[in-house]
Amino acid sequence: MMKFKNMFLSVIGAAVLAAPFTAPAPAAAEESLYLPSLVYRTGPFAPGGVPFADGFADYWAMVNERDGGVGGAKVITDECEFGYNTDRGVECYERTKNNNKGALVYHPLSTGVTYALADRVVSDKINIVSMGYGRSDAGDGGAFPYIFPMSTNYWGQATAILKYMGTMSGGSIEDLKGKKIALVYLDIAYGKEPIPLFETAAKKFGFEIQLYPVSFPGIEQKATWLQIRRNKPDFITMWGWGVMNQTAIKESSNINFPSDHFIGNWWSGAEVDTVPAGAAAKGYKSAAFSGSGKDFPVIQDIEKYVYAKGNGAGADKVGTVLYNRAVASQVLVHEGILLAQKKFGVASINAEQLRWGLENIDMTPERAKALGAQGIVPNITVSCENHVGVGGGVKIQQWDGSNWSMITDWIQPIDEMVQPAIKASADKYLQEKGLTRVTCK
Repeated sequence: MMKFKNMFLSVIGAAVLAAPFTAPAPAAAEESLYLPSLVYRTGPFAPGGVPFADGFADYWAMVNERDGGVGGAKVITDECEFGYNTDRGVECYERTKNNNKGALVYHPLSTGVTYALADRVVSDKINIVSMGYGRSDAGDGGAFPYIFPMSTNYWGQATAILKYMGTMSGGSIEDLKGKKIALVYLDIAYGKEPIPLFETAAKKFGFEIQLYPVSFPGIEQKATWLQIRRNKPDFITMWGWGVMNQTAIKESSNINFPSDHFIGNWWSGAEVDTVPAGAAAKGYKSAAFSGSGKDFPVIQDIEKYVYAKGNGAGADKVGTVLYNRAVASQVLVHEGILLAQKKFGVASINAEQLRWGLENIDMTPERAKALGAQGIVPNITVSCENHVGVGGGVKIQQWDGSNWSMITDWIQPIDEMVQPAIKASADKYLQEKGLTRVTCK
């Protein structure tokens, strides 16, 4: 079943005025930009899908109310419910891609849907922004010209988590030699994504990697945690989503595993994971790449221009990890739109023009501040060749029983491991599909 909510928005104000360039003059009333929203407000993963969907909707509602247009073109967003079902996600894409003069970009928030659309978006020339999820090899812009896993990918995140474990073990990743590390992962494409890098790193640095798949959706894990207790790992990391996360946190407490040695990935580190776990979650850690809380101008503007006027998708979600992450992704898209409008001199840019805009993002601290998003959006420089972007990284946050607190500065991925893996996987994809690499000019 599909559900569409039409929202007409326009964006130009404070963020544009603060920009280091001048946006196009206001365009005619019929000018528009179409940003469909694939959502899962229902199903087993709704606790993660809802705050992200709310952040998406509220961001554009705020910019509309505050600014009045992106270069004079209104933004139309259709919300299509797919319940985290890959087939339904693809159906949503097909049903919406040609609406309103054509979709510019999708945010599936699903690794399975991102994989399923990888070939289609090339022929359709429509962008996917898979910020922090999806195909890790899609960081190779020459092989995946329309997919943007901006900030960092699963492989980079895996190496950053290992580096942090190394600091806990003596100071560096080399100190993991002889250690046992358990990977608890949801047994779907998303959960399996980091395994190759963990296995490569285990050989390189001399630790043992233990793999513990958890069946979808991850409610029943007792047998898994009994195995973990018997095998006595030194660290646990988790690639989970939805109810799996809170269940795993509770089970780790039941076997008395030290919570500060349990480090989830960034989709296993939100309030929807820790609050339901109660006291068992205190001390638990996770990766992160965007800030939580309301102490950011862009979040305060959402409260002022949306919620204070009796609108908004969900007040209780504002400022939470996943809500802010959605806002961060839309700030990057907003910047891509502004760049494309300036470059091509039109308000109603098309998807191919937005691709150019996304490939030319230089989100410096100054630019992020101008957009009211410093501390939420990662500081990255994207290029045609590198759709992950240079400068992104991982922080580690810890749950104190009530809130998340950042406990590290940025940890950079081990690029000498990650980049060759991206290139090799991307080349294999091109060969299998009979495709040629895009030439970047």
